[in-house]
Amino acid sequence: MGLRLKFNLVLIGVFAIGLAACAALSHRLLHENARAEVERNARLMMETALAIRSYTVGQIKPHLDPMLAERFLPQTVPAYAATETLNELRKNHPEYAYKEATLNPTNPRDRASDWEADIVTSFRNADGTTELTGERDTPTGRHMYIARPIKISNPACLACHNSAASAPPTMVKVYGEANGFGWKINEIIGAQVVSVPMAVPVGNADRAFNTFMLSLLGVFVFVMLALNLMLEWLIIRPVARMSAAADQVSTGDFSVPEFGDNGRDEVSVLGASFNRMRRSLETAMRMIDS
Repeated sequence: MGLRLKFNLVLIGVFAIGLAACAALSHRLLHENARAEVERNARLMMETALAIRSYTVGQIKPHLDPMLAERFLPQTVPAYAATETLNELRKNHPEYAYKEATLNPTNPRDRASDWEADIVTSFRNADGTTELTGERDTPTGRHMYIARPIKISNPACLACHNSAASAPPTMVKVYGEANGFGWKINEIIGAQVVSVPMAVPVGNADRAFNTFMLSLLGVFVFVMLALNLMLEWLIIRPVARMSAAADQVSTGDFSVPEFGDNGRDEVSVLGASFNRMRRSLETAMRMIDS
């Protein structure tokens, strides 16, 4: 096995170990960053919904409440305002979703689906839980969701949701008497659920990973070629010439020229040692002949 082959095998082995380590580390970091980006988007959407709710309660509801005796205006309901506003966002970004999923909603569109009902049940079973996060597969790809419980902590809510008899007649006229009643104080009746797609950030992470690995592979090929050229010119060729010269000298042919010994590297030192050995051997041979 030649020196060049041994060198390349060691170099390839070291690179393979380094490449595997870099691949594992960079893949994990890139995907963690992608997940963090998705989570930031989800939290921003959740905070937007909470801000809309607060704005509705503080600045919209007081002006519209006097009209409820004549006509029910759903715009006074914070959940309705947040849902409608974020539905406007979904017209351009349908993959994003916000829902105030309720087990027994007044508005049928807020009724919790099976997986949302499981989230509400989780909040009910662990009363101290204030937030749940997770991932789920959807027809449009993998999504991350953030959910927060909807808890009846304000007794004023029961004015509309205790019973159909005590609810505003205008609201009952719009939504009927079958749903949205029987709520109790401190009861968790639903969950705010934000769902954000993961496909774009994860796709960007995968592209960045592939680009990084291909760049790393290109750098390795370049370095390997450069090192092989250096090995050829600085070590293999000088050693091959010394080997050929040693063969000639071993047969008594001292006509081979001496090697330059001006350098300070190991090959130059080896050349200088070979020259001294050649001169000593030549002198010894002459003494024997005489």
